[in-house]
Amino acid sequence: MLGTTMNPTLQEILDLMARIGRPVQLMEVCGTHTMAIFRTGLRALLPESLRLLSGPGCPVCVTHDRFLEHALAIAAAPGTLITTFGDMLRVPGRSGSLETARANGANVQVVYSPLDALATARQHPELRVVFLGIGFETTAPATAGALLEAARTGVTNFMVLSAHKTIPNALAALLNSGEVKIDGFLMPGHVSVITGTHIYDVVASDFQRPAVVTGFEAEEILAGIALTLRMIAAGHPEVGNAYGHTVTAEGNRKARELLREVFEPCDDVWRGLGLIPGSGLQIRPAFAAHDAARAFPAPDAPVPETSRGCRCGDVLRGVITPPQCPLFRNVCTPWSPQGACMVSSEGTCAAYFRFS
Repeated sequence: MLGTTMNPTLQEILDLMARIGRPVQLMEVCGTHTMAIFRTGLRALLPESLRLLSGPGCPVCVTHDRFLEHALAIAAAPGTLITTFGDMLRVPGRSGSLETARANGANVQVVYSPLDALATARQHPELRVVFLGIGFETTAPATAGALLEAARTGVTNFMVLSAHKTIPNALAALLNSGEVKIDGFLMPGHVSVITGTHIYDVVASDFQRPAVVTGFEAEEILAGIALTLRMIAAGHPEVGNAYGHTVTAEGNRKARELLREVFEPCDDVWRGLGLIPGSGLQIRPAFAAHDAARAFPAPDAPVPETSRGCRCGDVLRGVITPPQCPLFRNVCTPWSPQGACMVSSEGTCAAYFRFS
């Protein structure tokens, strides 16, 4: 939390907004940023003309119902065990949730890492253990490492159903749509540790928007906002790094090599954004024996995005804020979620419910 005296970075933000002389909308891409901004009360400190939008940076939230239906179909197959992070358990889909499937007898287990899932596969050689690979460049290397270890040690009953995604093409899709005016982006620090800052070059060069990597403490977020506003005031958008003690331009070379060894880019469907070319990570043919998508083909029937009146997709694009969804607080709560944005610990709806 910030002290009671005027923070110098906050004062700079106020001065920069006066210099810019118009409303500014910045999008924090990361769900962890959204939670941190609410938890620290930053929105109440910023001028009304500076608006922060929450973007598609919650991995559970952007995972489309098509993936959930695929996972539910695998869970219903005999001799399978689904392993997943806890946030996925309660996401409601067209056919229910993994939690309801488990209540109805499906073998679904919460794990804390893909290596936990691999250990479960070793313990249960009679089952095909499928790990649900959710997340961006932060978590995908751990999944890649588990796949490499399974291949090296001959654990043939371990598989991954990959919904891993990458950030840059989703940002391009947002900007190409022109649906929401975005003056600049606050980029996720933990993703950028892996990728480096160079992956955001397209945002500055092709779309003329500043993209600034920042951390998750209040002072770090303010520093990121100030750096973004400096670029807007100067009319010179660049990729900036307000998290330089942790993030470099090139990122973690070994982690990126691990990703390239195990995964290859593919087109993927995002909740609220639709099909985005080159935005997904699918398992390479060399690891086909561990690819659940090959062992358990997806259901043939098309899976539309579940609605039920939920506007989670619009929230993820920054089109509305959660209170503008008619279900928010009335029908949709953390105890009775109608969409992924209320389920996930990084979800925008969950943040608004808890802190506003």
